[in-house]
Amino acid sequence: MTNFVRKDEVKNNWLLIDAENAIVGRLAAYISMALRGKNKNQYTPHMDNGDFVVVTNIEKIKFTGKKIDNKKYYRHTGYPGGIKSTTPSLLMKKKPEQVLKLAVKRMMPGGPLAKKQLSKLKIYKGTNHPHESQNPIVVDFAKINKKNFISLN
Repeated sequence: MTNFVRKDEVKNNWLLIDAENAIVGRLAAYISMALRGKNKNQYTPHMDNGDFVVVTNIEKIKFTGKKIDNKKYYRHTGYPGGIKSTTPSLLMKKKPEQVLKLAVKRMMPGGPLAKKQLSKLKIYKGTNHPHESQNPIVVDFAKINKKNFISLN
């Protein structure tokens, strides 16, 4: 018999990740797993038992290959012929936090639960963030896998 976690048993941790020189896709995959709670042994698909994730230094995040110029993000205004496109390099100048948020959102399932879980993602420019009182656990993303970071040789 499968044991499901109850709402009063849910323990949400706070994770702090420094995104300096981190690769967008690998970081987004790790964050989406943590937001859904798949890294915990009491994972329950229909409940929100994931962690809060705080990401700092988002303006220093990296893409591999030529994705920074060749990748396209599309959106529609709602009017006929109103499709707009942008590249990650242009988006990084205006809203660098949007690049990671879009990547994580696309790795989550569609639906109201995923929107609730995505609201637990907090992204900030620079190293300062207002969540010091939650005592976030610092995740050394570079030590998880050597491919997670672009080394500046």
